[in-house]
Amino acid sequence: MRISQDFAPTGPDTGRAARRRPARGRAAAALTAAVAFALVLTGCGGGDGPAPKSASGKSSADADRVEPLAAPPAPKLPVTVDSADGTKVTIGSTDRIVPLTGSLSEIVFTLGFGKQVVARDITATFEQAEKLPVVTRAHDVSAESVLSLKPTIVLADTTTGPSEAIDQIRDAGIPLLVVEPAKGLDDVGRRIDTVAEALGVPSAGIELKERTEKRIADVQKSIPDHADGKKPRVAFLYLRGSASVYLLGGAESGASSLLEAAGAVDAGKESGLSKDFTAITSEALAKAAPDAILLMTKGFESVGGMDGLVKIPGIAETPAGMDRRVVTVDDGVLLNYGPRTDRVLTEIVEQLYAKGGKGR
Repeated sequence: MRISQDFAPTGPDTGRAARRRPARGRAAAALTAAVAFALVLTGCGGGDGPAPKSASGKSSADADRVEPLAAPPAPKLPVTVDSADGTKVTIGSTDRIVPLTGSLSEIVFTLGFGKQVVARDITATFEQAEKLPVVTRAHDVSAESVLSLKPTIVLADTTTGPSEAIDQIRDAGIPLLVVEPAKGLDDVGRRIDTVAEALGVPSAGIELKERTEKRIADVQKSIPDHADGKKPRVAFLYLRGSASVYLLGGAESGASSLLEAAGAVDAGKESGLSKDFTAITSEALAKAAPDAILLMTKGFESVGGMDGLVKIPGIAETPAGMDRRVVTVDDGVLLNYGPRTDRVLTEIVEQLYAKGGKGR
């Protein structure tokens, strides 16, 4: 299970991704169940400490707002687009839009369609969307709630479910486009293009994609050279102390792309963890040997901050634990891979390369 912004607040999916994968034995099932339970309890939150500036001049205090394009063009409709589930979808109106993930909501709002959005998924927590009605229960889509709002287009991704709800919306004649989820920075532009094409504004998609990519590149230019020639090793941990969930991210966690873009090494991936997450053990942490630890803000808070973090077996013995070096980013944006990724990358870079890190 890749934990992303779309599996983040309250619940983040009680198994949206998990139920689309075959069981891997009792141990794997137990781990998935624990993650699912923890995700239901989680929520988006803000970090502490001073707010860093991004390449766009925005601070992390602005992270709960999106920045729409100045003048999006009028949609040219109808359009017919390919859906990720193998169907073709014809969209004739953008008057009433329902995005079913937080990251898709972010793209829609940033393209300038915020006034046409009539509902949200529980994970769309940014300020402009927070007063919209929620059409998910935990993370399952309520087809009845969606249909009651008479949408003219519904946007989902391949993790959206249950499949019965998706079928019910389509059977009612509503255009529903499924978009491939993002796994890293390379997917940001693709998703923007896909949504912009579906909304009939491909030129706005190009503008937003170029703006986003430029801002990410500008952040990367600020990364300091490594005096010793060694890149910092950073482990991504997914923690929910209230549910006793303590996981170490591997190659498929979703964080590798961000860490590598920040000039770091994903310690879990580098240590040979090829899957998404594994339960934290002293042996796994010793092998990863992180210089710093990347955490979602709520996860950091859930274990009692730095003092609680180093009590988790094995963490105090890592270089990161001994130096008390952590990097925290809000749950709702960390793995979003969308128009606000430059702000996420800025927070990682500024905390990672600040003397002592945020945990000092």
